[in-house]
Amino acid sequence: QVQLVESGGGLVQAGDSPRLSCAASGRSYSSYSMGWFRQAPGQGRDFVAAIRWSEGSVRYADSVKGRFSISRDNAKNTVDLQMNSLNPEDTGVYYCAARRGLHAVVASVYDDWGQGAQVTVSS
Repeated sequence: QVQLVESGGGLVQAGDSPRLSCAASGRSYSSYSMGWFRQAPGQGRDFVAAIRWSEGSVRYADSVKGRFSISRDNAKNTVDLQMNSLNPEDTGVYYCAARRGLHAVVASVYDDWGQGAQVTVSS
């Protein structure tokens, strides 16, 4: 059974640096790319960051470039999103996703999704 489970997040202050983690199970993700998306209330799912599991190439949305960092741990089968210098505009539900092949910025091309983790940034 394919499963992505996010953890971390919650209510944080502006400027904080929380870390989200996505535990992946149920298949070999070596040929996959893992992405993080976020969804603000009433909005669609926006791309945040992605990483190619095999060689570790990364991609970021312009809005988080220089503040967020995505990484993967092959031994633990986890993908983490380190978030720094948060501001209220970063508030939303953060989803972990997986797709076979290259990373992409469009949510619809991802096959597997986690249940999401709420991140609320207070000013």
